[in-house]
Amino acid sequence: MSPEFVTIGMFVGLLIGLLMGHPLPFVLGGLATIFGYLGWGPSCFYLFLNQIWGTMDNYILVCIPLFILMAQLLDQSGVAEDLFDTMRYLFGPVRGGLAIAVVVVATLFGACTGIIGASVVTMGLLAMPVFLKYGYNKRLASGAICAGGTLGILIPPSIMLVVMADQAALSVGKLFAGALIPGIILSTLYIIYILIRCWFKPQDGPALSKEERAAVSSMALFLRVLKSMVPPMVLVLGVLGSIFAGIATPTEAAGIGVLLTLIMTVAYGKFTWIGLKTAVMNTTRTTSMVIIILAFASCFSAVFMGCGGGDVVKSFIYGIGFGKWGTFIVMMIILFFLGMFLDWIGIVMITFPLFLPIAQDLGFDKVWFVVIMAVMLQDSFLTPPFGYALFYLRGVAPPEVTTGDIYWGAFPFWRLMELGLIACIIWPQTILWLANTLVR
Repeated sequence: MSPEFVTIGMFVGLLIGLLMGHPLPFVLGGLATIFGYLGWGPSCFYLFLNQIWGTMDNYILVCIPLFILMAQLLDQSGVAEDLFDTMRYLFGPVRGGLAIAVVVVATLFGACTGIIGASVVTMGLLAMPVFLKYGYNKRLASGAICAGGTLGILIPPSIMLVVMADQAALSVGKLFAGALIPGIILSTLYIIYILIRCWFKPQDGPALSKEERAAVSSMALFLRVLKSMVPPMVLVLGVLGSIFAGIATPTEAAGIGVLLTLIMTVAYGKFTWIGLKTAVMNTTRTTSMVIIILAFASCFSAVFMGCGGGDVVKSFIYGIGFGKWGTFIVMMIILFFLGMFLDWIGIVMITFPLFLPIAQDLGFDKVWFVVIMAVMLQDSFLTPPFGYALFYLRGVAPPEVTTGDIYWGAFPFWRLMELGLIACIIWPQTILWLANTLVR
């Protein structure tokens, strides 16, 4: 088989398999089996065994189930409910204050979970009824919840960054540090947009009435802020602080996070054995999904690269002749369109073996390029037809919030994501300064 035939055949097969509705891991594994057997015969199965064993034996990936368990326990602890209720009164006097509260809570919650499903579902259940009660624009409310929730996959500790670090042979701590400021930039852009929109359209985000604001005194509000902010800050410092200080590896830090979250769940009086069982079962299901995609995607990549597909794609991109930044833009456009149909795991596993060598040949810093890809992949959670955050919210939103409200509500926020991406490209130190300062 010629490398060109393998390249076209594997990508066409991937597209057909996905459009037929088959699960991604089995499409990847099936294509690897077909083309591997055609190219090398039965010996390809020894390659698959090595690839799958390498995935299962990877110590770095142990932190994935621990971070997922941490998110599951945190979801039961009541921290998010207490934090949102406090932020609602803190930002309530401002137009759009409830939407700002959602973004702030989602940012802090994302820094504790690293999973968008937990953030979007939790904020959807907590905030959407409150938005409707106070007459907020449903599209603004939907966009704030979806966009805020997606920050959990960028702001550390993010399981996406863990997988990216493993695939790119980079330090997890370095990627965590590099992604922190871009996450804050996106969060800030969302808040600025909400403030500007509600300034010109007060009906989209009315402020709380004076009577409601007077129900909580300034001192009581101050104490509530301290009480609600301390637990997540302890968790963030315990996990990220131990990594950045060089005290613990990401896997060990994830274990610290699980212990702290369990203590918080007990302290809030929310611990139950049934809840613990549910958290463990949900963690097992999510981890199994992630690992099986990683295992089969590694087989797909090994066959694709081994048959010369990587060289074909590389020659094609170089042959376009767009130069350094033109080639970079082409890669970002490819990521954007892949994000409309694939989840982030599939995109990372397919594009990393192709894009990283090209980026290094062009002289891009590896840490910067990987974080830029992570920022770009934020779009994949909000772009139709398969934006996962949109479906998470659709599953918990009240009936009066339509699918159209959710889709159109997300639109301005993923344009803000692109604005944040441009900022990180123009000023690379937004990524590299903290990464080089905290982790050497």
